[in-house]
Amino acid sequence: MLFEENLFPYLEKTDPEIMESVSSELKRQQNQLEMIASENFTSKAVLAALSNPMQNKYAEGYPGKRYYGGCEFVDQAERLARKRVKELFGAEHGNVQPHSGTQANITAYLAFIEPGDKIMGMSLSHGGHLSHGHPVNFSGMAFDVVHYEVDRETRMLNYDQLEEQARREQPKMFVAGASAYPREWDWARLREICDQVGAYLMVDIAHIAGLIAAGVHSSPIPYADVVTSTTHKTLRGPRGGFILCPKKYRKKVDKLNFPGTQGGPFMHVIAGKAVCFREAMTDEFKAYQKQVKANAARLASHLMENGFDIVSGGTDNHLFLIDLSEKDLTGKDAEAALENAGITVNKNTVPFDKESPFVTSGIRVGTPALTTRGMKEEQMDEIGSLMIKVLENHTDENALKQVREKTLELARAFPLYE
Repeated sequence: MLFEENLFPYLEKTDPEIMESVSSELKRQQNQLEMIASENFTSKAVLAALSNPMQNKYAEGYPGKRYYGGCEFVDQAERLARKRVKELFGAEHGNVQPHSGTQANITAYLAFIEPGDKIMGMSLSHGGHLSHGHPVNFSGMAFDVVHYEVDRETRMLNYDQLEEQARREQPKMFVAGASAYPREWDWARLREICDQVGAYLMVDIAHIAGLIAAGVHSSPIPYADVVTSTTHKTLRGPRGGFILCPKKYRKKVDKLNFPGTQGGPFMHVIAGKAVCFREAMTDEFKAYQKQVKANAARLASHLMENGFDIVSGGTDNHLFLIDLSEKDLTGKDAEAALENAGITVNKNTVPFDKESPFVTSGIRVGTPALTTRGMKEEQMDEIGSLMIKVLENHTDENALKQVREKTLELARAFPLYE
């Protein structure tokens, strides 16, 4: 009977204030054009898995080796999730318990190196992530960090420069992956660099996991010592993380995840992860990821053709950065204007940015959520023109209102959760 019921009436009766927040957020998602590169919309099946009675179960340990009784059925769900993630990515071992991508990164660091060891990660202002060694994050506090940057001219990675820096710095671990880098990575070259200096290669694929799973982006699995990821973003699953590694590292990765850095896993979320991995094995998912890339490339091209500076001159994945330095417009103001017009993006630093991270000179744009709604190249051209109108008239309330009417029309033409 439980699974035949809509649970929202219970929430509305018990806590109408929270119900109002949930309802308002759903309407926001339905009526805005969501273009934050790290956000996406799960399927109804994933949402259903997240609202299941496994939420009630403690399951410290791993399948078959729990510290609590009554784990027969949550073991079944976790085994399915592990089997599917290994198959999906062609990995020898998978741990699906990390609560988040950063949690997965913490486990990966501590499984391979010691606090105080040197790591080499991409600078946050050049596309990296907080958990790749930023000083305000655990990774920056616990390890000796050196950052690498993109080339000033191309605003892409220069692997000869990376090799020279790695030889000079001799890191114990090289951290690849990014949250705002629009180009493919050369995993084989990074493996060569790491082998030259005796470093472990850790790759954070949180942003590009869905593209890799669908075969439209190269995979680091054959080259990396450890791979971490989230299950949301392009993978379109629940909020959470996972870790992949060769069998020879299985024991130390699992031990550092539990009991090293986590207690009980979120079994309802692991059920949602299993569903998302299954969905990612379908032909429909592969077609979706191809469209995500096509949409990003088309939107970036449309903006460039109209005089906007796209960092690195385009994109190979699901996102790109718009450098507004020459437009007399900050990323902060651009984000606010676009939000008022029904387009959600985030302000973002661009390489060699002169503005602070709280202001920035750029915005980050992604196409996963728009593509989930069914939008294609034709809509990217339309959205690009709407963005241009906002960015060139960001203080004109009438212009923003006109664009808001158009974005609402688009959102309603490609409905969410109906």
